[in-house]
Amino acid sequence: MLSRANVATFLDQSWVRNGVIGVILFNAVLLGMETSQPLMAAIGPFILTLDKICLGIFVLELALKLYAYRGQFWRSGWNIFDFIIIGIALMPATQGFSVLRALRILRLLRVVSVSPNLRRVVEGFITALPGMGSVFLLMGMIFYIGAVMATKLFQSSFPQWFGDLGNSAYSLFQIMTLESWSMGIVRPVMEVYPYAWLFFVPFIMVTTFAVVNLLVGLIVNSMQDAHAAESNKATDEYRDEVLTRLREIEKKLEERDG
Repeated sequence: MLSRANVATFLDQSWVRNGVIGVILFNAVLLGMETSQPLMAAIGPFILTLDKICLGIFVLELALKLYAYRGQFWRSGWNIFDFIIIGIALMPATQGFSVLRALRILRLLRVVSVSPNLRRVVEGFITALPGMGSVFLLMGMIFYIGAVMATKLFQSSFPQWFGDLGNSAYSLFQIMTLESWSMGIVRPVMEVYPYAWLFFVPFIMVTTFAVVNLLVGLIVNSMQDAHAAESNKATDEYRDEVLTRLREIEKKLEERDG
């Protein structure tokens, strides 16, 4: 019987990780093929069989991880993520659980947990969430102020866009994304209110070019910090390994000389 250490070493090999990524991507293609009625009518049973084989591989990998890592398995958020995704795939997709068939495509997200580079991106994004919360709060205040002002200014002539706070906020969100903002909303408003640009242009400058770029900067900075932390950890581990080997060599030399 294989020891837990041997199983852990097997799971950590690059070809095993790459093989799991290949199965995940292949399974994602199969789930996409299941949306095609002509394909399912022609080779539906074959596609479903391949899907079950992929799911079996995922279950086997999860079982090996549980055996190899035991209690340490639950200390990793990525392992818990894999456990939830596979658990969803194993639940019966009938009657009240039929929506779970659509959720099976979430298996593709397991690529994130397997690929170190993708994990770094997600970890950087999660690290940026506290700072992003402050930016979202600032954005919310700007939108609320803008929605109140736009409703007061343009409600009577353009109720379809600025009839109430909800419509005004949605219209301002469309303007912030630069989706048909000029010809679709601002220029028609300026035909009635020629100086409306004094409201819309500063709003775009503040939200689109300042606050949104601030969010991007926070995420990029967090990703850089996560990469630096990972590099420092790898350097520390290598240093500790070198020091350990030097101590072993020194000990052997002392034993030989003694």
